[in-house]
Amino acid sequence: MRQIDIHKHADEARFNGFHRRILLWCALIIIFDGYDLAVAGIALPSIMKEMGVTAQNAGFMVSSALFGMMFGAIFLGTLADRIGRNKTIALCIGLFSVFTATAGLCRDPYSFSAMRFLAGLGIGGVMPNVVAQMTEYAPKRIRATLTTLMFSGYAVGGMLAALLGKGLIETYGWASVFLAAGAPVVLIPFILKTMPESMPFLIRQNRIAELKSIVSHIDPGYRADANDRFALPAADTAASAPIGKLFQDGRGFSTVMFWIAFFMCLFMVYALSSWLTKLMAAAGYSLGSALTFVLVLNFGAMIGAVGGGWLADHFHIKHVLVGMYALAAVSITLLGHEMPTALLFLLVGMAGASTIGTQIVTYAYAGQFYPMAVRSTGIGWASGVGRSGAILAPILIGTLVGMALPLEMNFMAIAIPAVIATVAVSLIDHKRSASAHHDGRGAAPSGSAAPDRSGQGMVREKPAQAEPEHG
Repeated sequence: MRQIDIHKHADEARFNGFHRRILLWCALIIIFDGYDLAVAGIALPSIMKEMGVTAQNAGFMVSSALFGMMFGAIFLGTLADRIGRNKTIALCIGLFSVFTATAGLCRDPYSFSAMRFLAGLGIGGVMPNVVAQMTEYAPKRIRATLTTLMFSGYAVGGMLAALLGKGLIETYGWASVFLAAGAPVVLIPFILKTMPESMPFLIRQNRIAELKSIVSHIDPGYRADANDRFALPAADTAASAPIGKLFQDGRGFSTVMFWIAFFMCLFMVYALSSWLTKLMAAAGYSLGSALTFVLVLNFGAMIGAVGGGWLADHFHIKHVLVGMYALAAVSITLLGHEMPTALLFLLVGMAGASTIGTQIVTYAYAGQFYPMAVRSTGIGWASGVGRSGAILAPILIGTLVGMALPLEMNFMAIAIPAVIATVAVSLIDHKRSASAHHDGRGAAPSGSAAPDRSGQGMVREKPAQAEPEHG
């Protein structure tokens, strides 16, 4: 009997066409996801004018999607660890495509908010699943780079929304950019056919032939044998109670710190995504110029995501994140002060890099922190709890805008969470992460123990059985 360690194959693989296909699919999904999320902020001034809503009510309208994202991240992230990622990702794409397009047909704030809530379920649910997918299959030496490169599609989607907004809203009205969001639904059959399933899920379902095929794509040198057994650490075999495993093995405190960091970062991201256009318009810039700031924000986000991922693969990802959150506090605070336009564009780009870009790196860190079997659950709960910050941000900043406070106070309110997130990330115990446990670990036979690099003793491993595992 030959023991096959799927961690070892995934970690030590050379980047090939199989990885490239996963990267392209996940990046494309995130582009659509980012577009659907950014489109409300892009069209917000036009929606407010047509529907006759106040700034505070507009904040509630934007938050309806974010409220849906909170439920979507928690429940659809957890669902994926039970029914498989492929089906869950397809469900999420259908939700955010169909209901974002439907929101474009609404002409009152109540039906618009309802459609955005339903779209938010898919927008929030797809994020933890594609991060978990990319983290599981990416080679270890470039894992953070590939995850953040994939997630930079979020910024590309935001830029696409801004570009289409500049070209379509003034000519065809705000509904046009919402209707365009329905296109991704046609890709669902292709994703179901070509996206690989999670390896721990395949083991639990006893789909060994499919697992052997995936391993042969990860490692072209692998030759399947009828006697092959697939080894997994005990932490990666969560047949039941996956939520409870987020707090086991000393991960509880760090899980809470991840939740705080997600809350604070998503507050900043959605405050800027929802209100930057309006704040810059209030500062005297035209609608076209204000939308240019959104383009710069998302371009900075893309640079921050890719650059942060590269830094995370070459330095300690936790320390990289602490520095990025500190940069967010400084750059956002300075946005509220009068300065030359060129310097303002630079600061907006830095704000995008250190908020949207930092959130993407935080997703990558969460993906590395949790074991495979509960990775979607861990990311989903962190993202879902963080969505309460995203929900609060448009409402709170909308209230401040309605009070006509000085511009610097609005940006100060957006910057304060960066300081809190800096502290939270610095308190995460990296020794408890799954990536620390797997460093240098090879396959171990059934019942044997592999060294635990975190100093917590031994990690028990077990092979896949001939029948599915039961709780």
